[in-house]
Amino acid sequence: MGNALVIGAGIAGIQAALDLADMGIHVHLVERLPSIGGRMAQLDKTFPTNDCSTCILSPKMNEVARHPLVDLHTYAEVTALEGEMGHFIATILQHPRYVDASRCTGCGECAAKCPVKVADEFDMGLRQRRAIYLYFPQAVPQVMTIDAAHCRYLQKGKCGLCAQVCEAKAIDFEQKEQKIEVEVGAVVVATGYDFFDPRGLAHFGYEQCANVITALEYERLISASGPTGGHLLRPSDGQPARRVGFIQCVGSRDVRHQIFCSSVCCMHSSKQAVLASEHDPQVVSYVFYTDFRASGKGFREYVARAEAEYGVRYVRSRVARITEDQAHNPVIHYEDVETSRPTRMTVDLAVLATSLIPRPGTAELAKLLGIEVDSYGFVKTSPLAPLDTTRPGIYAAGCCRGPFDIPDSVMQASAAAARAARAISDQR
Repeated sequence: MGNALVIGAGIAGIQAALDLADMGIHVHLVERLPSIGGRMAQLDKTFPTNDCSTCILSPKMNEVARHPLVDLHTYAEVTALEGEMGHFIATILQHPRYVDASRCTGCGECAAKCPVKVADEFDMGLRQRRAIYLYFPQAVPQVMTIDAAHCRYLQKGKCGLCAQVCEAKAIDFEQKEQKIEVEVGAVVVATGYDFFDPRGLAHFGYEQCANVITALEYERLISASGPTGGHLLRPSDGQPARRVGFIQCVGSRDVRHQIFCSSVCCMHSSKQAVLASEHDPQVVSYVFYTDFRASGKGFREYVARAEAEYGVRYVRSRVARITEDQAHNPVIHYEDVETSRPTRMTVDLAVLATSLIPRPGTAELAKLLGIEVDSYGFVKTSPLAPLDTTRPGIYAAGCCRGPFDIPDSVMQASAAAARAARAISDQR
């Protein structure tokens, strides 16, 4: 029934690819990272049900990888798109892993012997990985990747320990970039989002205060597969955090940075506060918010449960700055809206709910696809057809359009798949 291209293999891209493939359309699913899964793979649990994120995501990852009508192009990117709706020619640049995917079993023996350590991007730099690595334990495909920028053999012609210990003979230092051309009838863009970098906001103390972290760093700390095995430990001294402050609207709803509301942060922080209490009943969490947004199904009930059952305390306020005392405890200085008085609170750990922003490279991708971005840098879609971009035959779903939660992203992905299928059908 034709071919389609899906760019981005987070939960939205995976859902779009599955829906298209189930309709009999052959799908090329392109992901720039070594594994599919996107941001959802980094989360511990999802709100408002507190279901395990990986338990929801992994079956879909495996399903899309095994679907006979889906071709996975991981560690790859789209570099050109020519033609028109129904007859696009896309160029996919496949980066070399320097590992033969048909031979690699993902056993990890090579990583165990690799002498080079670098910051692990999946764990937000909270621990280190090797120059040859598996992106995360449940990665799909289960294939190792060599980081060429840090590999001693590729940089200096020395080492090669990974090749020596690999019994499957999967290491291939001669791999080169490959260009693949595919003809597709429609394109779905689902490239996701990134987080605002709080280092530019010195008053929040990120990097100046040892125990001020971002919300995604918190997710990795609280995750059983994370650097602390799921224990909420302070980065400064490895001690349990018993008083935690969650700061909302960091970089968002701010005329100096992002003026829009990121929509998910209030609920995301509520979930994180609940998880802290589930891991350690002695934890007391405070959520510092300006205006609380809980508009989804079951969201308000979730917040009420967080207060009643887990003792989460919501403080309507505006945080002015975060400093630290001599014991490296974050000190949150804020104006209490109820009393209109400045006050402060000392906590063990401060978590910044940073704004959701477009991924780096979104504007460049939009340019090569021939579509437009909006004033915030997200992919621009039609007000009357909210999944249609400014080029016929190209559709957008999920957080590449703006901040959305997981259920909204999945619904948009299915709708975009339906639009793409209709476009392919009409051109045949």
